[in-house]
Amino acid sequence: MLLLSNVRRSLALVRIARHQFDFRVTAGNARIPCFHGTFSTDSAAGVKVLYDGECPICVKEIRFLQYLQRNRPSKVDFVDISLPGYDQVKYQGISYEMAMNEMTVIDGNNKVQQGVPAFEVMYTAVGLGWLGCFLMWPPVKPFMDKSYAIFARNRLKWTGRNECTSGRCVKKEPCNLNRK
Repeated sequence: MLLLSNVRRSLALVRIARHQFDFRVTAGNARIPCFHGTFSTDSAAGVKVLYDGECPICVKEIRFLQYLQRNRPSKVDFVDISLPGYDQVKYQGISYEMAMNEMTVIDGNNKVQQGVPAFEVMYTAVGLGWLGCFLMWPPVKPFMDKSYAIFARNRLKWTGRNECTSGRCVKKEPCNLNRK
């Protein structure tokens, strides 16, 4: 009897979750459930991810995301802001310095997203919508905001570029202590 009661309670919770988070698939358009609304993967065609190509941590993540989106019909444009040809006019006026401060993504509606919301758009565009929604989930988001703020503030130092404040940042070469 107790087992049957637990099963009924679990099924009721699943029904509530389905209703609250809107798990629907419509005519080939997967709708990803999010706690603040739904984000359609159709808008991924216009997603532009601005990343620091001189940051080894960032490059590893971008390569993984490029791998994930390789077979998706929508194309995500990964833009390396560290290249000399980066033109902020093409990307909503986002300067190199602005993009270096925190993760920046231009979503399918040409709206600039920064910080943790940028990760939600980026992950959803490559098929990891569940992860993006998890990052934005109200119990998790404050922790992610604080964690990402610490990472963004220390990223240059942790990747050997702590003296970079503007212009193009490159990794410092280790000094040679074996001088003769």
